[in-house]
Amino acid sequence: MATELSKRCDSIVQSEIRVMSVECEKACGINLSQGVCDMEAPTIVREAAKRAIDGGINSYTRYDGIAELRRAIAAKMLAYNKIKADPETDVVVSSGSTGSFYSACLALLNPGDEVILFEPYYGYHVNTLLAVEAVPAYVRLKSPDWTFSAAELEAAITPRTKAIVVNTPANPSGKVFSKKELELIAGLAKKHDFFIFTDEIYEHILYDGAKHISPGSIKSAAERTITISGLSKTFSITGWRIGYSVCDKKWSQMIGYMTDLVYVCAPSPLQAGVARGLTELGESYHAEMCADLLKKREMICSALSHAGLEPFKPRGAYYVLADSSRLGGVTGKERAMRLLEKTGIACVPGEAFFHNPQDGYGLLRFCYAKTQKDLEDACNRLERIKTAA
Repeated sequence: MATELSKRCDSIVQSEIRVMSVECEKACGINLSQGVCDMEAPTIVREAAKRAIDGGINSYTRYDGIAELRRAIAAKMLAYNKIKADPETDVVVSSGSTGSFYSACLALLNPGDEVILFEPYYGYHVNTLLAVEAVPAYVRLKSPDWTFSAAELEAAITPRTKAIVVNTPANPSGKVFSKKELELIAGLAKKHDFFIFTDEIYEHILYDGAKHISPGSIKSAAERTITISGLSKTFSITGWRIGYSVCDKKWSQMIGYMTDLVYVCAPSPLQAGVARGLTELGESYHAEMCADLLKKREMICSALSHAGLEPFKPRGAYYVLADSSRLGGVTGKERAMRLLEKTGIACVPGEAFFHNPQDGYGLLRFCYAKTQKDLEDACNRLERIKTAA
């Protein structure tokens, strides 16, 4: 039959994060499921975007982004990530970090190539790989510290392995990969000749003395690493869709061509706003953001613990996984829906982050990048589940 969905659609499903956001809207609840980041965007970023619109910066940009933003990204990469990048050849601005990841996958992966992910994983990474007909392989991170076995990682590598995805700080676990772990990954990537795709969107959101290390800053991994990040989380502009990739020019040109093919370019006036923020908002801004999120982490973890949903306290990002076994139901989805019904709080069932759904049945993910008022309300509502189990 000619008029039917493509075969690749057989394995693509809507993100459970999106599903729970819809359910939350139906229930008029508090959305702690989607990482929309309800905090206010910096004035300097918003005002710069407005000026760009009024100044006529509303047309297509170069496929890899405006020069001002590419230069700002290159400067930030050198200062913070310890990666030297030529803004003319090594930086590609795209439609969010997810757009950057998709463009990199289109440029560098063939159907049937295997790509290793650590689980619990971010579902968009898996679905993107499936959309380009790559084959995900999995290495388990073990709670409570989300460590992995070097032997298990090496065992996951086959002759068809083309890449590994490293998300640090990680969504949903909040894991921050150590230098020792990243050097191990870099060594295996070099030994077996595969790419390292990173997702570093939460790179500035760190707690308890954790330090962010970019895999691309490790000398042996530099040439084969596609460093991906963006400003959605840092500047609370998730709807602006400004992300980027940084890599060797051998890979960046085709990544840029794929970006052009799929997205044409990221929104030009919003690029200008982000460029201004990158240039003028420095260490003090990030420190203030982390201090605010640290307080919110403590609030939500305390409320979850008091309610009998023991949290796994994250070292980075702004999500917390919690043990849901106290709630009625078997699957994470049943427990998440029960929580929504009893309290009006939406969260994400743990099976959204594992390829074997039952491995996540005992977990729920909560996002705490919310306004103080909403988070306080959510924490108070968690009291209700004392009688909901």
